[in-house]
Amino acid sequence: MSSFRSPALPLRSGIGLKPRHYPDVLAAVERGDAPAWAEIHPQNYFGAGGPPHRWLTAIAEQLPLSFHSVGLSLGSAAGTDPDELEALAALCARYAPAMVSDHLSWSNGPEDKFPDLLPIPYTHAALDHFAREVGRVQDRLGRTMLVENPSRYLAYAESDWSEVDFLHELCRRSGCGLLLDINNIEVSAFNLGLDPVSWLDAFDPAFVGEIHVAGHAVKDDDMGGRIAIDDHGSAVRPSCWALLERFIARAGPKPVLVEWDTDVPEFSVLMAEARAADRVLAREALDA
Repeated sequence: MSSFRSPALPLRSGIGLKPRHYPDVLAAVERGDAPAWAEIHPQNYFGAGGPPHRWLTAIAEQLPLSFHSVGLSLGSAAGTDPDELEALAALCARYAPAMVSDHLSWSNGPEDKFPDLLPIPYTHAALDHFAREVGRVQDRLGRTMLVENPSRYLAYAESDWSEVDFLHELCRRSGCGLLLDINNIEVSAFNLGLDPVSWLDAFDPAFVGEIHVAGHAVKDDDMGGRIAIDDHGSAVRPSCWALLERFIARAGPKPVLVEWDTDVPEFSVLMAEARAADRVLAREALDA
């Protein structure tokens, strides 16, 4: 079995880079207490120039970057969006990120783009399609990529693979790695009535190149039940920290990103979350 070899992201915590925090990040660099790396959504930087690129250029000179794409639509029946891929390739050439990732999902129809990362069935046909499209992206970028496990609200009636086995086989066939989103496991397990611990334990650490942790919301639905929403709008839940500790104890240190995309807090709050992730990683390094 082949394993994914992670590029140069530090084995520490990173933060999702938000425009409101650009000055804070550079000030933290000056003080010597900046995050170890930063992740961006490359679609926010597909413009040719302007202030976003001036800020990102300054930050990229100080911190490694991870590009977390949300627009390739790898699972669309028509294949990867060619315009998105070309724009991503150009941005990679400009900034040379340490990591590039996208999602186990689709978001493009024949004439529309949807503002959601929509689920795919875990079938042999879907696996063949996804392996082909990941290979296409990797060939164009000249590098391996990561594919993120999704947050799920419903399950398809029939599947040929479990989610974990599907992702493992995708890695074997395409040579890609996994972006293991532990919050997504919690959300999916809550919504589908499954055990997040056994789900997490099924992942092979050899394929994992980056980990995400985040907060999520739990709300009443219209049928008298409860649903977990992957909104990235709050602090990481204690249960998510516990799952991270469990995985790191088995896998060893990995790059860990704290995602906070809605109701974005002050920089100090975000950095407190990143330092909590670093403490998890440091404990494992001491125990090793």
